[in-house]
Amino acid sequence: QVQLVESGGELVQPGGSLRLSCAANGSIFSGSAMAWYRQAPGKQRELVATITSGGITNYGDSAKGRFTISRDNAKNTVYLQMNGLKPEDTAVYYCNLKTPIARRNYWGQGTQVTVSS
Repeated sequence: QVQLVESGGELVQPGGSLRLSCAANGSIFSGSAMAWYRQAPGKQRELVATITSGGITNYGDSAKGRFTISRDNAKNTVYLQMNGLKPEDTAVYYCNLKTPIARRNYWGQGTQVTVSS
């Protein structure tokens, strides 16, 4: 079964930058679409960014112009570069993998990002 492990979340000041990583152990990583979601307390889970197996990216409105999703298939890793962080970016960020055929979703355990002075 696919396992995903996120890392990089921490406390950062407003206006700062952070890079999240998500490492997968599955052999199907290179053929799978990847995504980052986030969820703040009392709020619905929100799509942050997606990247297809071919490298096509899409972003949620809150992430456009500030965040960049990328992948390194040789390392089975997807990244989320976050710049210009705001307090409203505070949330648990989750990595998601969708298998190419069955379109089954796998989730990491999440990494906490806190933006505060």
